[in-house]
Formats: sequence, C-alpha cells, structure tokens
Amino acid sequence: MTRFLLALVLTASLAGCGFHLRNKLMLPADTAAVKVVSTAPYSELAKLLRRGLQSSGAQIAESDDTAKAAQLQVLSERWGDLPIAIDAQGRAQEYSLRYAVIFKFLREDGSELVPQQVIELSRDYVSPPTDATGTTTEREILADELRREMSASIMRRIDSVVRAEMEGRIPAKPATPDSLPVEPAVQPPAAPATHIPGH
Repeated sequence: MTRFLLALVLTASLAGCGFHLRNKLMLPADTAAVKVVSTAPYSELAKLLRRGLQSSGAQIAESDDTAKAAQLQVLSERWGDLPIAIDAQGRAQEYSLRYAVIFKFLREDGSELVPQQVIELSRDYVSPPTDATGTTTEREILADELRREMSASIMRRIDSVVRAEMEGRIPAKPATPDSLPVEPAVQPPAAPATHIPGH
C-alpha cells in the first residue's frame, strides 16, 4: 500500500510540474530545424527531447532527412546504483540512483552552440534486501522521473546559452570540453542492480 501511494505521489508530482520551459525555446534565428542524434536513437530520453523541442516551437528534422539541420547530440547515457546505507548484516538497503548524460548542440553549419558537457542527476531510494519486487517498481518510477528532468535540464541549458549569446553575454572564445568541470563518473553498483527495460 505504501509503495502504491508513493507511485501515485510521484506520478502526480510529474504531471503537476510538467518539466517544460515557461516560454518558447529560444534558438538562433536562422535555425530551420533541429535533429536529435543519439547513440540510442529509440531511447526514452531521445523521445522526450524530440517531444520537448517540438512543443517548445522547434521544427524537428527526421533522422533520415539529408537537409542541413541543427543537431542536439546525446553522446552518452550512463546509469548507476551507489549503495549509501547498509543494514546490520552488512547488506545494502538504500541506494542513490545516478543518471549522467553527455551532450552538445551544433548549429546547422556544424559549429558548436552548446559545447560538450555533462549533466548528472540522482535520486535516493530504499531497497530492503527481502523486497526486490517493491524496489523494482520504485526504481522504475525514479528512473522515469530522472529522464524527464534530464530532458528539461538539457533544454534549459540550450535556451540559456542562446539567450546569453543574443544578449552579447557569451565570451568571444567559447568554452571547450577541457575547460568544463569534470563530473564524477557514475560507478556501477557494489550489489547487483535491478535491470530496467530499455537500458
């Protein structure tokens, strides 16, 4: 019953929040269309990004379209379960679910608008060693929430860079991947992690 209520609360919070930009996504004026390019083109994140771009006013180019288009490239998606608490028998009972994505945004001419960078998100969940079924359900709900939040975070990064560039606040020399903060790598879980379909 408790886990059912948790599912309802999380679902309601997602629906209420919406994870969308308040205003139309700002893109360069000469952007005809945007193509989402991913190492996993049919992943849920790629679908969410296409949907988010379209609902924010961008025209989406199909993957097989040969016309020039700006590209939102998802270079990597990584998941990990980090144990953060153990029980009296030394068994992990609480984890931090971590989700890291590397992406960049290219203009139609191939130049970088948003340099390659990492966004990492995490959520904690309880995983009693004797309740694997309940843990799977909770982890799946959190994973869906993280994907939605990741999509919104990427959209906000693009929007903020474009708005800053239009207002003349972008430095003459754009940042390079080497100058960006290095995010900690997502480590595989010490204990076997529950598999989520689609990963």
